[in-house]
Amino acid sequence: MKILLLEDDFTLADTLKEVLESEGFEVDIANNAQEAYEKTYNEKYDLYIFDINLPDENGIEVLKNLRDADDETPTIYITALTDLNTMSKAFDAGADDFIKKPFEPEELLIRLKAKLKPHHDIIKINDIEYDPQTKEVKKNGKIISLGFVLKDIFHELITNKNKVVPKDRLLELTNAHSDATLRVNITKLKNKLGIDIKNIRGEGYTIEL
Repeated sequence: MKILLLEDDFTLADTLKEVLESEGFEVDIANNAQEAYEKTYNEKYDLYIFDINLPDENGIEVLKNLRDADDETPTIYITALTDLNTMSKAFDAGADDFIKKPFEPEELLIRLKAKLKPHHDIIKINDIEYDPQTKEVKKNGKIISLGFVLKDIFHELITNKNKVVPKDRLLELTNAHSDATLRVNITKLKNKLGIDIKNIRGEGYTIEL
């Protein structure tokens, strides 16, 4: 996994790079904000580790600018600034974690390994967000209660988006196992979520994204 380390202390930057690379991470170093911008433009990183006090620009402003550019890369701050105001600004800018200098390299390793654990993807369709693992459905940021049957049908359709889910498979998820019951449930789902579910005659149903 690839990390961008933004740190103007050359000795600390080299030390952290050595420690991280010994753990199998690939590390690029930027010693100022301009270098960081250039590297993020040219490379895709899995994690940012940013200092705050920099020679040319505040590290918090760097992250704000990246977030404004839709860069959601997880970010850990390492800094000697420990006041609550700075911490608040860092998290408001979009930081995921905050480590106070001085610190042991092992602490950084623990934090970043936690940040780099695989995350499951949220499926989005219009104003709907769906978490396939928890089966949580949100519309405009608010959780929508569907009930077991509708939720199971929606899960089957959305996780197979752009594919036709066979009618027999969807019938297995209904209580009555009848075509009429399935049609009623599909209609309820469409009305509750405001999405288009197409009936492919003789085959099944599909959500096209």
